[in-house]
Amino acid sequence: MRIVRPLVLAALLVAPFSVPALADDRAPTLDERAKIEAVLIAEGFVSWGEIELDDDKVWEVDDAIHADGREYDLELDVTTLAITDRDPD
Repeated sequence: MRIVRPLVLAALLVAPFSVPALADDRAPTLDERAKIEAVLIAEGFVSWGEIELDDDKVWEVDDAIHADGREYDLELDVTTLAITDRDPD
């Protein structure tokens, strides 16, 4: 029994740090997705991966491929949907 108590205590001390943080990210609604995709197409992008709203501050678009063949991770302004950041992949 003496071994069990330290193991239980250790588990209780570590448990709060092993729980993943709750993300404030979400996928776009159908209407939001349509508007974001229209912007991406107008900017010359031909395909993209996941789209998500990050902390209610910015839309993130992963693996967006431009017509010139270059791949980017994008950030769009949540209000205007203007592309505010293009990080080459």
